[in-house]
Amino acid sequence: MKHSSLKPIERSYWTSPVRKQHRIVASPSKQNESSEHQVGGTTVAYSLQLEAQYATPTQRTRPVVLPGDPEPLLAYEMIKGNLVRFSSPESTASRPPPTAVLVHGVLGSKRNMHSFANKLVRGYPHWQVLLVDLRCHGDSAEITPALRNQSHSVESAADDVLKLLQALKLFPEVLIGHSFGGKVVMSMAHQFGSGIKRLPRPVQVWVLDALPGDVRSVATGSMDGPEHLIKALKSAPLPIRNRSELVNFLEERGFSHGIAAWAATNLTPLDNGMGLTWKVDLEGIDRMFRSYATTNLWPLLEHPADGIEVSFVRAERSSFRWSGEDQDLIQAYGHRVHLLRNSGHWVHADNPDGLFDIISSNSFGTPDIHMQRSPGSPSSLN
Repeated sequence: MKHSSLKPIERSYWTSPVRKQHRIVASPSKQNESSEHQVGGTTVAYSLQLEAQYATPTQRTRPVVLPGDPEPLLAYEMIKGNLVRFSSPESTASRPPPTAVLVHGVLGSKRNMHSFANKLVRGYPHWQVLLVDLRCHGDSAEITPALRNQSHSVESAADDVLKLLQALKLFPEVLIGHSFGGKVVMSMAHQFGSGIKRLPRPVQVWVLDALPGDVRSVATGSMDGPEHLIKALKSAPLPIRNRSELVNFLEERGFSHGIAAWAATNLTPLDNGMGLTWKVDLEGIDRMFRSYATTNLWPLLEHPADGIEVSFVRAERSSFRWSGEDQDLIQAYGHRVHLLRNSGHWVHADNPDGLFDIISSNSFGTPDIHMQRSPGSPSSLN
């Protein structure tokens, strides 16, 4: 099977990476408490709301504008392992800690990945994990109109993250993206690997329950797919009096309670206090999802730069149609596909222990501390 090439990227990224000490925020020493709701075999994390409630204000970095550059940067958080938190500035300046980047999916935010980021740094306390809010999402929605590239595509979202990494002087060792975020990290790898044969150091790319080509949803009779949800959210009357009103609105249109409650986390109070409105840019997100459904990243898998390794995690109960042909072709190009059992599309919420096992054993090595498992925690590995 032959796939058309992507549009060439003129600039080559990170050919001479330089990392300097910068201000980042610490991981909470205690795991955030969370409550989850089981819907149709998929765990929809109420932990999104609870993580936002318990996160300290200093953990959140609002969008910023670099001096001399009118274009703002994405909002982000840096979660640091204990060995990074308590290292001296001198030691981290001379030997920067290894970094992983976690990228959320459509209608998500950096809060989605917060629990899994904390799991990673508890297992690997000498690492740090960067979480971002993509354009049109979370705390980055407010600066989206000021971004120069208004295409709202997978490629532009990837470029935003690369600009943030460049500003932070970071060269991450691991990129992890869920769903839409999976295509974002593939596009990042394509962009900074374009035009060079070998990266200065290896980068491991993890694509969580997403495919490199066309997205095909499984016909389950459920309305919980993102294309249906985005359309419904755009039709919701504004202002909304409270989150329960939006939940009821979505449930009446066939969405599960868990998905409706999760969607309501994207509401924010109006300045006048008279109800709620969207914190996110729904029109921009609609365009991002359309780009996600059609963006072709097979060329990255066909001809990756030396040093780029791409691995896929397929959820056992994925809401996307993984054909045998797709999986065989990924593997024929020399990349791996791992099956995550006991999980729907929300892999980091449905089976976080299993996801940790797969990623850590292939990218991080043996955990530095004993990872506590909840009683009856599902097995991970295929």
